[in-house]
Amino acid sequence: MARYAMLIDASRCTGCGACRVACQMQHQLPPNMSFNRLEFRERGIFPTVKQEIVPVQCMHCDNPPCLHVCPTNATYKRSDGIVLVDHDKCIGCKYCMTACPYDARTLNEKRVPEKCKFCSEYVVQGQEPPCASTCMCSVRIFGDLDDPDSEISKAMAKKSVYQLIPEKGTRPRIYYVKK
Repeated sequence: MARYAMLIDASRCTGCGACRVACQMQHQLPPNMSFNRLEFRERGIFPTVKQEIVPVQCMHCDNPPCLHVCPTNATYKRSDGIVLVDHDKCIGCKYCMTACPYDARTLNEKRVPEKCKFCSEYVVQGQEPPCASTCMCSVRIFGDLDDPDSEISKAMAKKSVYQLIPEKGTRPRIYYVKK
């Protein structure tokens, strides 16, 4: 069975937003809603301050807190690690939104929380999510960590990587390249 993940090299990101727009178009989302976002962070001390752009989305955690708090089991995790929401079971309590340390969920027009699903409809066809395929700067690499020949496995073997907020114990499947 596959174990899907994404590697993000934020140093390559220009902040163009193509990943966000691709997500919005794929899911027919309004302009104020997206399942991924770009965080602009300042690093350093004056006069050597630099701006860093960090793409953030659902982390498809190995230990997803959103899953553990869902009273109706609407949030579930597939065997390949993709965390999804069954909208027919969701009652809109927003416990999942509160539990997520990455602020990865957003409310749709029906006030039901939604999130990135790694575009699982593409994944089952052997394609990568539009946020990765649309990026002109090759910021995102998506693939199967259990396949040693996959692009993500090869890249992670060569690079030093980290995860956001590791102290939360969520074990996210989104990895970032260390600078």
